[in-house]
Amino acid sequence: LPNLKRFLLAYFTYNMGVQTVMYVATLFGTDELHLPDDALIITILLLQVVAIAGAYLFAKLSERIGNTRALSWSVVIWMGICVAGYFVQAGWSFYALASVIGLTMGAIQSLSRSTYSKIIPENTPNTAAFFSFFDVTEKLSIVIGTATWGIISQWFGSMRYSILALIVFFALGLVFLLRLRGKKLREEPAAAGVVPAPPASPVVSTPGSLK
Repeated sequence: LPNLKRFLLAYFTYNMGVQTVMYVATLFGTDELHLPDDALIITILLLQVVAIAGAYLFAKLSERIGNTRALSWSVVIWMGICVAGYFVQAGWSFYALASVIGLTMGAIQSLSRSTYSKIIPENTPNTAAFFSFFDVTEKLSIVIGTATWGIISQWFGSMRYSILALIVFFALGLVFLLRLRGKKLREEPAAAGVVPAPPASPVVSTPGSLK
């Protein structure tokens, strides 16, 4: 399953950046920007509302240009978010950045799962096993991403360097995603090593079986 491995590697790398931003956004607001609690509550609500719109918009975009290309664009936007996060200040710029984060957060999560489901070979008897790998990959990316954030923050004494360093994760994820461009996501069952289930034989009723 080469396409499945390529996508999981791409997902693992760029998701380290996505999940880290989601987990430390409020911490960045309180410790780095010194935002009050009411501003953080507004930010959290804004993220959730805009994420719904982002998932819908990028779903429409994927219908026009394909899942892999739409995912690549969302990763590029996340790289821009990292640069903007380094320079962001409290006030309107923070809310504007939060809106863009929410937009791409909903997009990249929904597109990642839908793309993965398209790569899973057809007639797979146990799709839950494939999605368990997907979930484990997500959890590992959270651990490594947040650990990297903490190490860089402690080393340089500022979270701004941590958010800037997340570009590396997104850049690697983009490179791995581009390896899927132009390829057929779902492989044929024989090429993927999955044997399709034989068709069910029709049941023919006989006069004796109806008694």
